[in-house]
Amino acid sequence: MPKRVIFVDDEPNVLAGLKRSLYGMRQEWEMVFVSGGLEALQAMEKQPFDIIVTDMRMPVMDGAQLLEQVRLKFPHCLRFVFSGQADRESILKAVNPTHQFLSKPSEPAELKNRLTRALAIKNILQNEDLRGLVSKLESLPSLPTLYAELVHELNKSDPSFARIADLISEDMALTAKILQLVNSAFFGLPCQVSGVMKAVGLLGLDVIRALVLSTHAFSKFQSKLLTAADMEYLWRHSFAVAGHAKKIAIFENADKYLVDECFTTGLLHDLGKLILASAVPEKYQTVLSYVKYTKKTLMIAELEVLGCGHAEVAAYLLSMWGLPSSVVEGVAWQHHPSACSQPKFSAVAATHVASICDEQNHPYWMTDGTLLDVEYLKKIGCAEREQDWKNLAQSPPSVNLDATSTVNHTNNL
Repeated sequence: MPKRVIFVDDEPNVLAGLKRSLYGMRQEWEMVFVSGGLEALQAMEKQPFDIIVTDMRMPVMDGAQLLEQVRLKFPHCLRFVFSGQADRESILKAVNPTHQFLSKPSEPAELKNRLTRALAIKNILQNEDLRGLVSKLESLPSLPTLYAELVHELNKSDPSFARIADLISEDMALTAKILQLVNSAFFGLPCQVSGVMKAVGLLGLDVIRALVLSTHAFSKFQSKLLTAADMEYLWRHSFAVAGHAKKIAIFENADKYLVDECFTTGLLHDLGKLILASAVPEKYQTVLSYVKYTKKTLMIAELEVLGCGHAEVAAYLLSMWGLPSSVVEGVAWQHHPSACSQPKFSAVAATHVASICDEQNHPYWMTDGTLLDVEYLKKIGCAEREQDWKNLAQSPPSVNLDATSTVNHTNNL
């Protein structure tokens, strides 16, 4: 069955240009072109669409208002918005209901690539109900102490760029949202950004301040499911895995980009637990109770209760948000790296080993219970360095090279 995509723009010439540029995709996609938000909603009432792509500035109902309606009424539909290079204020207005941002005008090849990738992500998460719930998420909650520190720093008359970057890099929710925005086609970057520090440098403090203080893109984490100790473990574990994965990458003489990928993937690897606690608290309560009373691992409990695991849930959201595919794959295959297509060292391997090591060194009832995939380490030629990688978990934290490189990069913009 062909995928359905609906395009919305009040300018007839723009719609005509989209029709011409996407003519070659008519065998793969069923495309509808409408001139306004109300017309789009009427069309979506009649038949389901996989993606909506809308202009931001339109009369009667603008792009942000339209996508908010789509989020509530048609949660399975992926939401894209076109916005001009001088329209950053509008982007901040639409940051919550939008999955990905597209530059206007958009190159046909870039548009096709973005939509093709988005249409392929449904294979990551097979549970249709969860897909709808995850798609409705506007934002993710952050650790209260980190959030409070970030707000305090941003409210200073002379906030520290390095301090703000460090705080964001310690929080999975803040990191995911920042990378969603910086990797949007709106910025037109020649390559995707996986490093937290570089992303903060590219966005700048004004955008970060608006995201945190004005758009409600972030919030404090509040959940009856998780105790303070549970929350502390979840964030500590994620940051520890990020640091260990980064050490492994440096040990393997990886380039700067891969080092960033390993750190970010490690930080985001347990994001699915946060998503499930936010999106389906009742069902996830059943999962957590199952773990406590049966002593089965969290992965087994998730599969038996939900039919999927937190890794697939996180990978689905990160893919919808347009994060680099290498990070998405690292999160998706963290428990079963042999299932991924990476034939060499990558963020998948670093996160897999780093997570297992931290679980063994700091046991807790919420651990995944992942078994080391020795065959995968052999396949990528790293089996003989397994013990070296494990030993890195005992070494002191490495110097934060990311913050320095980002400050230098920002000064050169």
